[in-house]
Amino acid sequence: MTDRLAQLTERLLAAATRAGADAADALAVEGRSVSVDVRAGKLEQAERAEGIEIGLRVLIGHRQACVSASDISDRTIGEMAERAVAMAREAPEDPFAGLADPDQIATVWDLARLDLFDHAPEPDPAALEDDARRAEAAALAVKGVTQCQSASASYTARHLHLAATNGFSGGYGRTGRAISAVAIAGEGLGMERDWAAESRVYQSDLPDPEEIGALAGQRAAARLGARKPPTGAFPVLFDERVAAGLIGHLLAAVNGSAVARGASWLRDALGQQVLPRGLSIFENPHRPRISGSRPFDAEGLPTEPRDIVRDGILMGWTLDLATARKLGMKSTASATRGTSSPPAPSVSNIALTQGDKTPELLMEEMGTGLLVTSMMGSAINPTTGDYSRGASGFWVENGRIAYPVNECTLAGNLREMLMRITPANDARPHVSHVVPSLLVEGLTVAGA
Repeated sequence: MTDRLAQLTERLLAAATRAGADAADALAVEGRSVSVDVRAGKLEQAERAEGIEIGLRVLIGHRQACVSASDISDRTIGEMAERAVAMAREAPEDPFAGLADPDQIATVWDLARLDLFDHAPEPDPAALEDDARRAEAAALAVKGVTQCQSASASYTARHLHLAATNGFSGGYGRTGRAISAVAIAGEGLGMERDWAAESRVYQSDLPDPEEIGALAGQRAAARLGARKPPTGAFPVLFDERVAAGLIGHLLAAVNGSAVARGASWLRDALGQQVLPRGLSIFENPHRPRISGSRPFDAEGLPTEPRDIVRDGILMGWTLDLATARKLGMKSTASATRGTSSPPAPSVSNIALTQGDKTPELLMEEMGTGLLVTSMMGSAINPTTGDYSRGASGFWVENGRIAYPVNECTLAGNLREMLMRITPANDARPHVSHVVPSLLVEGLTVAGA
């Protein structure tokens, strides 16, 4: 399959050269997916998708254009190249657009070490349906659960190949297997909903469906009787399920696209303290069997582990070639792209330094406050870091859960919030963003 995709990218590059492009890169992606949903013990939906997509980016000087198609005939490829060149000639000039220099591109990588493709047989729809049914049955078996809104199982397999006129050519495959369940507890206006989901690169690493379904049911049942919390300034413990979102705001602020536009609340913070001392954010795109891993980026540069934050100090931005050139820096090999868009910077796998205390111990230490298990809505000012989000979870008194809460709002400023975090030790090792539960002191909680 990778040979076929490599040939496709070479055809695209040859067509671009014939059409008059000064430089070009091409991306070919082939994939298949199967998903099954069940509800009330019956099959609700089954879908299978297979297809191939091709994308071409051409450059005329510093003008660029991208086109894509799902037809791989010679006629379509020729028309794509001609259209892309015509579009590029009319595009505004971008002095920072361009391919990597030949001495920058990746030349060797170890796909076996990354282990991103499960060669086990593809599960048939009946096996996926069985997984979904088992997850639903486990959720419904939990006391207080009245229905299961949905239970799903899915499988995906995807191959891609990237090639460019600077000499780069490389590709790899990736698989994914997932099970999820959404449970509803209670009746009428007192109904509460929660969910559980797991995904893995390898099917054999996936937990049993019963474990996933039961967790969804337990979470929903625990929310019964929710009410608004008091209003005031309280410590807030972000559950591991939602804590990665808090760190995600920092990652968005150090993205080169935001920094280059001046639209980041951390735009002047390079080399400054942004987290408490002792905490680091480490990016490692080479973790085996992890969905965010990649041997090279979308511009053909070799990926490398790096510190985004080291001992609380912001060490660098997340950059592709264009944003690096604009900022006068070196790319961090963080480019991502689809078939119809140019590259843009994005992180792969990250891990925040874990603490030495359990979430339960942090909850005891905070005394009275809010345990957040679900977030909704978002009003984040990207230039100031002002933060306001809807939340639900559990009110804590004397270090113990007192009652479930909903319909509350959290407010603060991200720069100040992140300087007051205390991490727990409960981060899941198999996810792409390894972030434990986080205790944040002094947030404004708006409830009753």
